[in-house]
This record gives sequence, C-alpha cells and structure tokens, in this order.
Amino acid sequence: MRRTNVHAVPAAARALATGRVAALMASLRATLRATLVAALAVCGLVAASPLSAEPGAPAPVRAALDRATLAGEGTLRWLGLRIYDARLWVGQRGIDPGRLDASPFALELRYARSLSGAAIAERSAVEIARLGMASEAQRVDWLARMNVLFPDVRAGDRIAGIFDPASGTRFYLNDRPIGEVADPDFARAFFSIWLDRRTAAPALRDALLGHAAAAAPAASR
Repeated sequence: MRRTNVHAVPAAARALATGRVAALMASLRATLRATLVAALAVCGLVAASPLSAEPGAPAPVRAALDRATLAGEGTLRWLGLRIYDARLWVGQRGIDPGRLDASPFALELRYARSLSGAAIAERSAVEIARLGMASEAQRVDWLARMNVLFPDVRAGDRIAGIFDPASGTRFYLNDRPIGEVADPDFARAFFSIWLDRRTAAPALRDALLGHAAAAAPAASR
C-alpha cells in the first residue's frame, strides 16, 4: 500500500492559497489604482510638470482661432503616474483668466491612460460644484450633457474643448467633432476647472497660463 505524505498535502494547500491571495491582492491594487486615477484625472490633485517643445495647433484649433498660439502646457501626474498632457491655445487677443467668456480659446487634453467618459463627466461635475459655479439645476443639466458628450478614452486620445463667445463650446475627439454646449455659463464653469485661481491644480494652471493673459489686467490673473 502507498503511503501518503501527510505533510505534503497541507503544504500544497498552503502554497495554492498563498498564490490565490497574492493574485487577489494584485487585482485589488490594480482596481484601486484605476479608480483613483479616474477620480483624480479631472480634478487635478496631482503635480504638474512642463512639456517639451510643442507641435502645431490641431486642425480644429487653427480653424477656430485667429493666429492660434500656444499659451502654455503641462503634464498632470499622480504619484508619478502620467494622467494627461494639457495645452492651452489662444487667439491674437489672448484671454483674461478672470473673464473666460470674453475671448475664444481652446484647451486640449492628451490622455496617457484609459478612462471612462462617465468618470470624466462625473469628476467635471464634482469640480464645478466645488468651485461653487452655477446652480444645482444647471449642474445636473450639464452632467447629463457631459455624460452624452464625453467618450471613453485610451492612451493617446485627445479631447479638445474650443470656446467661442458667439457660439459656445465645441468638443473634439482626435480632431473629430463630438458635440457642443452653447451655454456660456457652462463654458465659464467647465474651463474654470483648470483656469480658475481656486483650481485644485494650481501648478498646472500656472503652466497653462504662461502667455495667455499677456493683454489682461494683472488683477485678474
């Protein structure tokens, strides 16, 4: 009769259990990191760093802005993770950060990782509320619009928001139009996420507004 090694079975069981626990913990860590990145991707609770030399303005930006000029750029990071690169484009008049609805401009985000459109919309709404922009009814309406507008993104995808005082805000995914919001109140609230003095990412704001306010009163910067 073959003898069973009574010590081998518990050892094998422990090894299997240890492997399962390790795999579960790795999965939980990945899920937590993805959730936190999605939550912070819009609100900007991360450090910003400057970018290297910039390429030309995207086609929709060139079409919308007279002599489109790169005002500033920066990279949003969270715990060393690159979330997105941001670029602010302005026209010949520049913009006044204190009066975002006065001149045309464009903000482009190039994502470095995958995020859901729902997460982008939800975080945008949270930040607009944190800044105390607009009424609750307006924010509810805007969230519904953003949920329709914003697609899921992958690394390398670009979303650009182009504001024109005469027509509102148009959005583009990789230079393709995806929708618009004509409400000027929405434009002020949405772009304030990055450009208001109370933004959650002041370093990124400073990087974006490098040359944007050249013609604006100093008190509004």
